[in-house]
Amino acid sequence: MAALPLLLAAASAPPTVEVSITGLRNAKGQILVCLTTNPKAFPDCSKDEASVHIAVKAADAADFTIRAPGPGTYAIAVVHDENANNKMDMALFLPREGFGFSRNPALGMGPPKFKSASFVVAGDTRQSIRMKYML
Repeated sequence: MAALPLLLAAASAPPTVEVSITGLRNAKGQILVCLTTNPKAFPDCSKDEASVHIAVKAADAADFTIRAPGPGTYAIAVVHDENANNKMDMALFLPREGFGFSRNPALGMGPPKFKSASFVVAGDTRQSIRMKYML
Protein backbone atom coordinates (compact mmCIF):
# COMPACT_ATOMS: atom_id res chain seq x y z
CA MET A 1 0.00 0.00 0.00
CA ALA A 2 2.85 2.44 0.71
CA ALA A 3 3.99 2.23 -2.94
CA LEU A 4 0.70 3.67 -4.25
CA PRO A 5 1.27 7.25 -2.97
CA LEU A 6 4.81 7.17 -4.41
CA LEU A 7 3.48 5.95 -7.75
CA LEU A 8 0.81 8.68 -7.82
CA ALA A 9 3.37 11.36 -6.92
CA ALA A 10 5.67 10.19 -9.73
CA ALA A 11 2.79 10.11 -12.21
CA SER A 12 1.80 13.70 -11.41
CA ALA A 13 5.34 15.13 -11.53
CA PRO A 14 5.77 17.58 -14.41
CA PRO A 15 7.81 16.29 -17.34
CA THR A 16 11.37 17.44 -17.75
CA VAL A 17 13.32 18.44 -20.82
CA GLU A 18 17.02 17.68 -20.58
CA VAL A 19 18.91 20.21 -22.69
CA SER A 20 22.48 20.15 -23.90
CA ILE A 21 24.07 23.17 -25.56
CA THR A 22 26.92 22.69 -28.02
CA GLY A 23 29.02 25.16 -29.98
CA LEU A 24 29.44 27.88 -27.35
CA ARG A 25 32.31 30.15 -28.38
CA ASN A 26 33.25 30.77 -24.75
CA ALA A 27 32.08 30.19 -21.17
CA LYS A 28 31.38 33.86 -20.42
CA GLY A 29 28.01 35.06 -19.14
CA GLN A 30 24.85 33.02 -19.17
CA ILE A 31 22.43 31.17 -21.38
CA LEU A 32 18.93 32.65 -21.38
CA VAL A 33 16.40 29.89 -22.01
CA CYS A 34 12.74 30.12 -22.94
CA LEU A 35 10.36 27.15 -23.22
CA THR A 36 6.95 27.96 -24.70
CA THR A 37 3.85 26.32 -26.16
CA ASN A 38 2.69 29.59 -27.77
CA PRO A 39 3.56 29.87 -31.50
CA LYS A 40 2.76 33.61 -31.46
CA ALA A 41 5.26 34.21 -28.63
CA PHE A 42 8.16 32.32 -30.24
CA PRO A 43 11.08 33.00 -30.15
CA ASP A 44 10.63 36.12 -27.98
CA CYS A 45 8.77 34.61 -25.05
CA SER A 46 8.37 37.90 -23.22
CA LYS A 47 4.75 38.05 -24.41
CA ASP A 48 3.93 34.60 -23.01
CA GLU A 49 3.24 34.65 -19.28
CA ALA A 50 2.95 30.84 -19.27
CA SER A 51 6.42 30.30 -20.74
CA VAL A 52 9.28 28.96 -18.64
CA HIS A 53 12.33 31.23 -18.39
CA ILE A 54 15.61 30.19 -16.84
CA ALA A 55 19.19 31.43 -16.91
CA VAL A 56 22.06 28.95 -16.82
CA LYS A 57 25.73 29.86 -16.38
CA ALA A 58 27.41 29.41 -19.75
CA ALA A 59 30.04 27.25 -18.04
CA ASP A 60 27.24 24.85 -16.94
CA ALA A 61 25.29 24.80 -20.23
CA ALA A 62 26.54 21.45 -21.51
CA ASP A 63 23.66 19.74 -19.68
CA PHE A 64 20.76 21.17 -17.69
CA THR A 65 17.08 20.42 -17.08
CA ILE A 66 13.90 22.45 -17.62
CA ARG A 67 10.61 21.48 -15.98
CA ALA A 68 7.78 21.71 -18.49
CA PRO A 69 4.44 22.80 -17.02
CA GLY A 70 2.84 19.65 -18.45
CA PRO A 71 2.60 17.56 -21.60
CA GLY A 72 2.28 19.49 -24.85
CA THR A 73 4.06 20.81 -27.93
CA TYR A 74 6.92 23.11 -26.98
CA ALA A 75 9.77 25.04 -28.57
CA ILE A 76 12.95 26.32 -26.94
CA ALA A 77 14.87 29.48 -27.79
CA VAL A 78 18.26 30.22 -26.20
CA VAL A 79 20.57 33.23 -26.21
CA HIS A 80 24.23 33.22 -25.16
CA ASP A 81 24.13 36.40 -23.09
CA GLU A 82 27.90 36.81 -22.92
CA ASN A 83 27.85 40.10 -21.00
CA ALA A 84 25.05 38.95 -18.64
CA ASN A 85 22.81 41.97 -19.29
CA ASN A 86 19.70 39.72 -19.64
CA LYS A 87 19.06 40.50 -23.32
CA MET A 88 20.38 39.75 -26.79
CA ASP A 89 22.68 42.53 -27.95
CA MET A 90 22.35 43.61 -31.57
CA ALA A 91 24.68 45.26 -34.10
CA LEU A 92 22.38 46.99 -36.59
CA PHE A 93 20.05 44.09 -37.45
CA LEU A 94 22.39 41.22 -36.59
CA PRO A 95 22.72 39.56 -33.19
CA ARG A 96 26.10 40.13 -31.52
CA GLU A 97 25.53 37.17 -29.23
CA GLY A 98 24.85 33.53 -30.00
CA PHE A 99 21.44 31.94 -30.24
CA GLY A 100 19.87 28.55 -30.85
CA PHE A 101 16.58 26.71 -31.08
CA SER A 102 15.22 23.28 -30.28
CA ARG A 103 15.49 20.83 -33.20
CA ASN A 104 18.22 23.07 -34.73
CA PRO A 105 16.11 24.25 -37.69
CA ALA A 106 17.72 25.75 -40.78
CA LEU A 107 17.74 29.53 -40.63
CA GLY A 108 16.74 31.90 -43.38
CA MET A 109 16.06 35.57 -42.97
CA GLY A 110 15.03 35.93 -39.34
CA PRO A 111 14.25 33.38 -36.66
CA PRO A 112 12.57 30.06 -37.41
CA LYS A 113 8.85 29.50 -37.05
CA PHE A 114 7.51 27.68 -33.99
CA LYS A 115 6.58 24.65 -36.12
CA SER A 116 10.18 24.03 -37.25
CA ALA A 117 11.52 24.21 -33.68
CA SER A 118 8.66 22.46 -31.87
CA PHE A 119 8.73 19.02 -30.28
CA VAL A 120 6.27 16.97 -28.24
CA VAL A 121 6.68 16.53 -24.50
CA ALA A 122 4.66 13.59 -23.25
CA GLY A 123 7.15 12.56 -20.58
CA ASP A 124 10.79 13.26 -19.93
CA THR A 125 12.57 14.16 -23.17
CA ARG A 126 15.89 15.52 -24.44
CA GLN A 127 16.94 18.32 -26.81
CA SER A 128 20.42 19.14 -28.08
CA ILE A 129 20.79 22.74 -29.24
CA ARG A 130 23.67 23.90 -31.42
CA MET A 131 24.60 27.58 -30.96
CA LYS A 132 24.92 29.92 -33.94
CA TYR A 133 26.88 33.17 -34.05
CA MET A 134 26.47 35.83 -36.75
CA LEU A 135 29.33 38.14 -35.68
